[in-house]
Amino acid sequence: MHLCDMNIQELIRPQGHACACGRHHSIGLKYLRIGSGVTDNLPDALQVLGCQRPFIVCDQDTKKAAWHFVQPVLKKAGIAYELYTIHRTHPEPDEETVGEITMAFDPGCDCILALGSGVINDCCKVLARAVGKPQLVVGTAPSMDGYASDSSSMIVGRAKTTLYNACPQAILADTRIMKDAPMRMLQAGLGDMLAKYIALCEWRMTALINGEYYCEEIAGMMRASLKKIVSSASRMMERDEEAVAAVAEGLILSGIAMAFAQISRPASGLEHYFSHLWEMFSLDRGKPAELHGIQVGVGTLLCLKMYDKLKVMTPDERTFAAACAAWKEAEWEKEMHRVFGCTAQGLIEKERTQWHNNDAAARQHRFERIRACWPQLQQIMAEELPPLSDIARLMREAWMPMQPEELGWGWQDVLDAFFYSRNTRDKYLTSSLLWDMGELRAEMLH
Repeated sequence: MHLCDMNIQELIRPQGHACACGRHHSIGLKYLRIGSGVTDNLPDALQVLGCQRPFIVCDQDTKKAAWHFVQPVLKKAGIAYELYTIHRTHPEPDEETVGEITMAFDPGCDCILALGSGVINDCCKVLARAVGKPQLVVGTAPSMDGYASDSSSMIVGRAKTTLYNACPQAILADTRIMKDAPMRMLQAGLGDMLAKYIALCEWRMTALINGEYYCEEIAGMMRASLKKIVSSASRMMERDEEAVAAVAEGLILSGIAMAFAQISRPASGLEHYFSHLWEMFSLDRGKPAELHGIQVGVGTLLCLKMYDKLKVMTPDERTFAAACAAWKEAEWEKEMHRVFGCTAQGLIEKERTQWHNNDAAARQHRFERIRACWPQLQQIMAEELPPLSDIARLMREAWMPMQPEELGWGWQDVLDAFFYSRNTRDKYLTSSLLWDMGELRAEMLH
C-alpha cells in the first residue's frame, strides 16, 4: 500500500514503513487524535507514554483558548501537574523564551505538555530534548505544519534556523478549540499548506540538480493531503469543524512527512524563506512579526509569479558567463552586512568555511547540470505547480493578505529576501538555481 492511501493511524504505526526509496520511514509519534472533544483523551495519552505528572507550558492567549477544556480533564482523572504561563505577551521562538521555560521547569515532572501552536510547540520541543523528557501537545490552532515534525523553527543568535530534536510523542487536535482560533491563524494554516506546491516542486528539482535525497512516496502523501485541504478551504473559513479537522490533519501530515524524510524539503521551499527573512528583519527593526503562515502565503504567490517566468526560460551560456564575470565577493559581503546587520558575519563565515555555495567551480558544475536536465526541470514545474490565478482566487476567497505591502514590507524588503534567501542556510533553493543561471533579477518577481 502506498503512503498516500494510508490513514493517519496507519502512517504512525510503531514498526514504520519500508519504502522503495531505500529508507525505512518511522516517527516517534505514539498517540494522535484529531476531532471534536479529543482533549478528553489526555489521560489516555499520558498513560500510553507512561507519564503521570506533566509540566504544562502555555502563553496568555493559549491558556485562555484551551485551559478551560484541559483543566477539568486533569482534575477528573486526578492527574497532578505544574502549569507555567510564559510572561511575554507575544513570545518568540528564541533563547529568551526557551530559557524562561527551562528555568521554570519542575524536575518532578516526567513530561512536557505544550498547550499552543507554533511558538509554544517549537520551544517545548527544545525544552523536552534538553531535559530528556517526552513531549505532548494540545493544539490550539490549525496555523502551522510543525506539530508532528522532528524539528523546531527557531531564532538563534538573531538568525532564523532549524533545530532538529524530536517530534512530540502525543498530539491532540481538538476542533472545538481550533475552530475558534483567531481568523488570522486559520488563514495562516491555509497559507502554510499552499506552500507545499512550491516545496514539492523545488524538492524534485533539487534532487535532479544536486542528487539530493527524494522520496516519491512522501511527496505523494503530501499531494493527497494538499488536495483534501484545498477542497475544504472555504468551509474552514466558516469555522466548520469537519473542515478544520481536514486542515489540521493536513498540517500534521506535513510534519509526519518531514519526520519521514528527516529534512524539511517536503513542506518548505523558497516561499518559506520570504517569511524567514522577513521575521529576521522584524527582529532587527524591533517590530512585531506577522504570523509565519500568512507571510508564507504571500511568499507562495511571489514564487508562482517567478516560476511563470522561469518555466519558459532556457539556460544561456552567455548570461551565465556575464554573471560570473560581474560577481564581486566584496560587494556581496557589503550587501550581506546591509541586509542582515549583526547576523551577517556569522552567515559569511559559514559560507566560507562550510557551505561554499559561492564557489566558482561548484557554480559552473551546477550550471552545466541545470542545462543538461532543463527539459526534465520544465516538466517538473508543469506537473507540480498550479496556475497562479487558482491560488490567488483561493486566497482572495479566504480574505488573506496577498501583497507584501499588506504586511508592511516594501519592495526592497521583497528583493532582499529573494536575493539573499540562498545565503541563510546550506539549502539549495530556486533562488540558488536562478543565481547559478545568472538570472537572479528583480524582473523575475514583476
